[in-house]
Amino acid sequence: MPRTIRPRRSVLYMPGSNARALEKARSLPADGLIFDLEDAVAPDAKEDARGRVCEAVRGGGYGEREIVVRVNGLATPWGRDDIVRAARSGAHALLLPKVEGAGYIREVLSIMDVAGAPETMAVWCMMETPLAMLHAERIAAASPRLGALVMGTSDLTKDLAAQHTRDRLPMVTSLGICMLAARAFGISILDGVHLDLDDDEGFEEVCHQGHAMGFDGKTLIHPRQIAVANAVFGPTADEIAWSRRIIEAHSEAAAEGRGVVAVDGRLIENLHVAEARRVLRLAEAIERVAGAGA
Repeated sequence: MPRTIRPRRSVLYMPGSNARALEKARSLPADGLIFDLEDAVAPDAKEDARGRVCEAVRGGGYGEREIVVRVNGLATPWGRDDIVRAARSGAHALLLPKVEGAGYIREVLSIMDVAGAPETMAVWCMMETPLAMLHAERIAAASPRLGALVMGTSDLTKDLAAQHTRDRLPMVTSLGICMLAARAFGISILDGVHLDLDDDEGFEEVCHQGHAMGFDGKTLIHPRQIAVANAVFGPTADEIAWSRRIIEAHSEAAAEGRGVVAVDGRLIENLHVAEARRVLRLAEAIERVAGAGA
């Protein structure tokens, strides 16, 4: 399946049972929205939330934002119906909770196909159990329709009997394993949520940590977190300008038959040019989403 370049700096969970939140999401500057039918919805509200979410997605009005529906697991009474209904909703992807193996992904894709999901609809996988960490490579390789791995650090911390610390040292191994799997198979990976809404300093720190580790963006639980995530995970004006200089200088050198070029004393090779082009493509995608949401 062809990869569409999308910014995923900020991907906000929205409770599927909250009609007001679904409406408000149309004006939020997040790159992506996850309409949640799982953790954020009480059992007796699951079916109503499913209908409300699918109606909201079909109704549109979200601009170029990436729309994802987090369904319930197949082992629950609601999972299969969630997948069938959401497959025809027009969402860009379905987010599957507690994925622990490739077979589960293939089973979901089979249900989606029978339900009439378009081939462009992706699946995203929550990585939130110890077994998921051990099977990360198999999960990432399960299908060309796999669009992203999403770290579920809250559940994972609980299952590991670990502690939530500001430096996230207990999570480093798990984050690194999933990062390796995602990059090995060319898919996106999103960092987990930060639960303390009063800890603005800590939130910014973990955003910088996630960016340094290579995450494409961060999943969020409140709109107030969007601006920081967008700023940290997006290219700066200086990075964009530097990328343009690198590409221009390399092109001029190639036209003159030179294989290498120095810019401000730094040797520029093909790998730097490839990264510069990625930065510019990301910047253009960010502008597209922002313009459509204006």
